[in-house]
Amino acid sequence: MNRKIISMAAGLALSVGSVAPAFAADLTPQPVSAVNVTQLADGYRSSKLVGAAVKNSAGDSIGKIDDLIVSRNDKVLYAVLSVGGFLGIGSKLVAVPYTSLEVGKDNLVLPSGTKEQLKALPEFKYATS
Repeated sequence: MNRKIISMAAGLALSVGSVAPAFAADLTPQPVSAVNVTQLADGYRSSKLVGAAVKNSAGDSIGKIDDLIVSRNDKVLYAVLSVGGFLGIGSKLVAVPYTSLEVGKDNLVLPSGTKEQLKALPEFKYATS
């Protein structure tokens, strides 16, 4: 589980389907500012999203959240979904923009998604270094 949380810090380059090794070296320091903790408390914990089933609007199970990744440059959040296979064997990882998911209190929905569409996406592979 810790590996999955730590991997949120890895960058994603969708055009080549790989993750950049680190991004701390080229970031401009930002001033520390206060966060509205009341508003933040209404958010979703990544530890609760990872492993959650993803359904389409028809209620069909189409995958499962394997990981969440923040891109290196534009800091966009992506969801890595595990699709296909049985009990994790033969499954494929694909990445979709997190904004394409509708996150509810008890479910995650990729409204018009199908297993076939997800299986047709390029396979996502984690960087080896």
